[in-house]
Amino acid sequence: MALELSCTRAEADQKQLMRCRETLKTSSESINSIGKVLALAGNETRLKILFLLNEEGELCPCDFSDILEMSVPAISQHIRKMKDAELITSRRDGQTLYYSLVKDSSNVLEGIFGRLKENKQVA
Repeated sequence: MALELSCTRAEADQKQLMRCRETLKTSSESINSIGKVLALAGNETRLKILFLLNEEGELCPCDFSDILEMSVPAISQHIRKMKDAELITSRRDGQTLYYSLVKDSSNVLEGIFGRLKENKQVA
């Protein structure tokens, strides 16, 4: 049986509606930024990469390939998407690129990472 939602409000609280619209308007840049982070982190592989970067500080594509048992080209596709969205940054050391989290994205994901760490400690 499907749950049917209905609204039986007699009169809208216009002040509340205006306050909520204004709150969304003034927060739209942050909401957009957080939405971008969460959309990319919604992919399991990318979330694992972000989590590992949060834990380790920086890793190279070969590290991810070995850890996640995936090909370097597959890892590179995920990294490119996150780099394009400015969630991660890179530095070159000789022939090797090392990736790390951009501070703003790690702040957004802090709660999620905290939850993962809690589960790890329980296990």
